[in-house]
Amino acid sequence: MAQLLPFRGFRYQSDIVGEITDVVAPPYDRIYPDVQKACYARSPFNIVRITKGFTEEGDDESRNVYTRAAETLHAWIAEGVLVRDDRPALYAYHQTYSFGGSRLTRKGIIGLGKLEPEKVHAHERTLKGPREDRLKLIRATEANFGHIFMLYSDPERSADKRIAAAIAGRTPDIEAEDADGNLHQVWAITEDATIRNVQAALSDKDLYIADGHHRYETAVNYMRECENAGWRPAAAESFDARMMTLFNVDEPGTSIRPIHRMVHGIAGFDSDALLANAQERFEVERVDGFDAMADAVEVGGKHTFGFVAQDVHAVLRLKDGQDLHQLVSSDRSEDFVNLDVAVLHAGILESLLGIDARALEEQTYVTYTVDAKKGAEAVAAGDEQALFYLNPTAADEVIRVADQGEKMPQKSTDFYPKLLTGLVLTTMEIDKT
Repeated sequence: MAQLLPFRGFRYQSDIVGEITDVVAPPYDRIYPDVQKACYARSPFNIVRITKGFTEEGDDESRNVYTRAAETLHAWIAEGVLVRDDRPALYAYHQTYSFGGSRLTRKGIIGLGKLEPEKVHAHERTLKGPREDRLKLIRATEANFGHIFMLYSDPERSADKRIAAAIAGRTPDIEAEDADGNLHQVWAITEDATIRNVQAALSDKDLYIADGHHRYETAVNYMRECENAGWRPAAAESFDARMMTLFNVDEPGTSIRPIHRMVHGIAGFDSDALLANAQERFEVERVDGFDAMADAVEVGGKHTFGFVAQDVHAVLRLKDGQDLHQLVSSDRSEDFVNLDVAVLHAGILESLLGIDARALEEQTYVTYTVDAKKGAEAVAAGDEQALFYLNPTAADEVIRVADQGEKMPQKSTDFYPKLLTGLVLTTMEIDKT
């Protein structure tokens, strides 16, 4: 159940840093090398200098990206670049964006969520490398920078109505644009009665991690480390709570993009042979070009995949009558075996290319992209051997699989737009005596 606490967030001071747009960044897993360089160039105060800084020659255990992140954070607080709010607050967070030809607004609430892994539903497997990276950062900084993107269901929209009333007619306290031109607005809500009412409205809601699985697992792991060391929370802002943003799936504005798979490094890879072998389970149709492939996958719906290789575009549709439990897993739920990503991984990546669960965990042969056209360009350039194109996972699939206590394959969903890092952050107060 949701235990959401107000907190005294740290916020950038625009009189020092200028436009907030210049100092925020995407989540760390979307900071590709070109994005990292762009964030550095935008401002000497961009949050990426903390969340995903550059490595430097001579880095070692005593000085590295994590120690520099901590030094930067402490310096910015000391210099007034980041200032802590006077009063605990919940923060209303609106994202206004274009998707599928429509202009939408997704509305959420930022707070500190108590870390209760037995009560929070995760839907996606995580990767070893990012878990280790984020744990090193949290150890060094003892702070939260990015959000955990949480979903809950409330058809009555009880919390949403109270939040809307609290910010009606108010100018946002924070406003920024992301690289896609999406608008991000934040309002601090400090009225005790409103906070109590929002907390009460959320108190019986199950929480589902939509995005930020690595951050959540890292927070739990760090909490256990602190507990094992005998440390205790010294304030609401400590190691036993994590900054989260909650969105009601019954509120309009939730959009999910597919995450496509690219494969590389497969010895003796032969696209013609793969398509021939795929015909045992799939109807295979070669098409003329990327757009024809993408359109056919969208129209084809469930269990339809696109395939791009050198001079090859094809559509693969799972044949009727396939036993999905036999194909995917005999001990998984009906909801899990029906997932497109589960069918793709079991029916093509593993059975036809030998890419098993361990290889996926270690990212040995597979990389991921939300930009399928760029993925196809990488294939054409010879940087990747093939692209597998998917339809998006639906929000109700996320919740159903999580309700079964199961986790989807990693990188199954891309909730759009991402939550910006740097709008609000929090440091931990820990009693180490």
